[in-house]
Amino acid sequence: MNTVAYIACSMDGYIAKSNGAIDWLTNIPNPTNSDYGFEEYFKTIDAVLMGKNTFLSVDQMNYWPYTKMVYVWSSSLKVLDEKYNKKATIINGDLKSILNQLEEKNINRLYVDGGRTIQSFLNEDLLDEMIITTISIILGNGIQLFGRLEKEIEYDLYKTERIDDYMVKNYYRKRNRTKASTL
Repeated sequence: MNTVAYIACSMDGYIAKSNGAIDWLTNIPNPTNSDYGFEEYFKTIDAVLMGKNTFLSVDQMNYWPYTKMVYVWSSSLKVLDEKYNKKATIINGDLKSILNQLEEKNINRLYVDGGRTIQSFLNEDLLDEMIITTISIILGNGIQLFGRLEKEIEYDLYKTERIDDYMVKNYYRKRNRTKASTL
């Protein structure tokens, strides 16, 4: 299975404010009303795995942005609102067993979302690729994208895009991986 994080962060490496707010992301000028490549990226994945906190943040939005199954990784969340029937489901356990379960469902390319989830994948050396969009804002504090990791992990930068005057999207692939990106 190919695992890919697709996430935005501030110039100083935060994915949300200290209170979890991501309003700074939605306040970015968007003169062309673009999704900045998200839909194109989404075509390349089979499912989404996110943590409880990310799911709860998305739940507060006025729309559900996912057209593929979302697996919510949580040991404390027991049930989802019925509006998520056939859209999202709870999954728990260690990451390797979760990946095995998802492979059994013919999921070959998994979108990994959420700060803690991404950190967990990194600590287990299970994250193949990262697509990180850096927004031209300094938050000063908040929830870090990477936080503290147990070891160094090397990635190769294979593509960079400048988007409007506000963003840079960098594409990274885990060094020494044999699977090629489909992007």
